[in-house]
Amino acid sequence: MTGIKGGVVVFPDGACRGNPGPGGWGVLISHNGVEKELFGADAHTTNNRMELLAAIQGLEATDLGTAVSVYTDSQYVRNGVTQWMSNWKRNGWRTAGRKPVKNQDLWQQLDRVAGERTVEWYWVRGHSGHPGNERADALANHAIDTMLRG
Repeated sequence: MTGIKGGVVVFPDGACRGNPGPGGWGVLISHNGVEKELFGADAHTTNNRMELLAAIQGLEATDLGTAVSVYTDSQYVRNGVTQWMSNWKRNGWRTAGRKPVKNQDLWQQLDRVAGERTVEWYWVRGHSGHPGNERADALANHAIDTMLRG
């Protein structure tokens, strides 16, 4: 696995049962052989919101100024951060079609927390056996199951 040498590795993932529907997010954080797991759920949300929230929660769990490699299976999150966000900000959080950016609240949060760290973004294929991504997916689904059991 490539990434920032000596840095923290974050694997965020979101899940939703129905879209919208009950959703969960999960994060596996790894640094120097030590792992930390985080998860949470929302009764009515979308998959994209859970993907964004997982990335935010994962980054917020790292120290300010930390070098972080984020491995996400969400093209939406990776492309949003690496390709689209600078134009959205320049256009007053509007798309190229002049429509308001969906999930602007979470994109702005992600922009803030990522800006407080040195972050490299990587895409991994979901459900392909990548251990970090599979664990984050399991955590996201565990969060949904826990919430639904009440």
